[in-house]
Amino acid sequence: MEILKFLVGEFNGKKVESYNLRNSKGFGINALNYGGIITDVLVPDKDGVIENVVMKYKDINSYKENPSYYGALIGRTSGRIAEGKVTINDNVLELNKNYGVNQGHGGAIGFSKKFLDVITNANEEEAYIEFNYLSPCGEEGYPGNLNLKVRYTITENNELKLSYKATCDENTLVNLTNHSYFNLSGNCKENILSHYLYLDSDFLVELNENEVPTGEIIEIEGTPFDFTNPKTIGRDIEEDDYQLKIGQGYDHCWILNGGNDVKMRLYHKESGRKMDVYTNQNSVVLYSLNFPDEEILECNKKPSRRDALAIETQSPPIGRDNIFAKYSFLKKGEEYNKETIYKFTTI
Repeated sequence: MEILKFLVGEFNGKKVESYNLRNSKGFGINALNYGGIITDVLVPDKDGVIENVVMKYKDINSYKENPSYYGALIGRTSGRIAEGKVTINDNVLELNKNYGVNQGHGGAIGFSKKFLDVITNANEEEAYIEFNYLSPCGEEGYPGNLNLKVRYTITENNELKLSYKATCDENTLVNLTNHSYFNLSGNCKENILSHYLYLDSDFLVELNENEVPTGEIIEIEGTPFDFTNPKTIGRDIEEDDYQLKIGQGYDHCWILNGGNDVKMRLYHKESGRKMDVYTNQNSVVLYSLNFPDEEILECNKKPSRRDALAIETQSPPIGRDNIFAKYSFLKKGEEYNKETIYKFTTI
């Protein structure tokens, strides 16, 4: 195992460093000390050709604002919070509204825009980069001083493990995820529509016109949201369905079934790459890049709709009247402990 560190830029007078982790087969990741951003996940195809399977900006400076949250650590909470209001400790929190009338992805300056302290370690079986951050009480409106520890680990079995731990000195809200956009064709050679997807889920969180949960859970058998039998992402994405119209594609939260089995499988026939996802999170948000930004990608083009699939394992976003807030509630002194594993093989 190998870990290398490179100076790749400077934001607001602070050094932006890339930590590059590799196993003996060339599989690995590159991640920044800014926002915990994963810029590269380097995976071999069926012929052994190693390519990046996540969306990446060409210019490091595009990551300063990172309008699409490419590869970023998201917190304190993931997704939208309806009207930026949550009741906690019998108090109504007025959170920063940075997504229209809602709060999104932790606020205007969430974890995706923070410089994080870094620890690294490697042995023969695995290598990791660990990010540490103290989120002070009141940051983006959240109560309590939150101690955060996030670890990205690669293994000799071509696994990427994302582990999240947090504690707080007050009751608070925590719902962490990573916002990497996957495309297994490698180096954004084609869009995501021909990728096959399996999802261990029978229910969807219904959204209103502002893309926040209504509190209703939809049974998805036979709908465009049913991936219990693998199908291509593009097969039903343009169907006449109200939920699809709200997001202009997939931008929804699926409730995951219980157990330790594979929760999600994404594979691409031409490259032969397959990614199995395991997690102890209770849901996953999938976003089919319905609103691409204008920043140039590493492959020298602007992103297009459906170029990649963001996979955000998390708790359900918070709707009006504290809907689903209980899943993001962290009691004083208790530990938030979540993990997601991406295992890469070929078919």
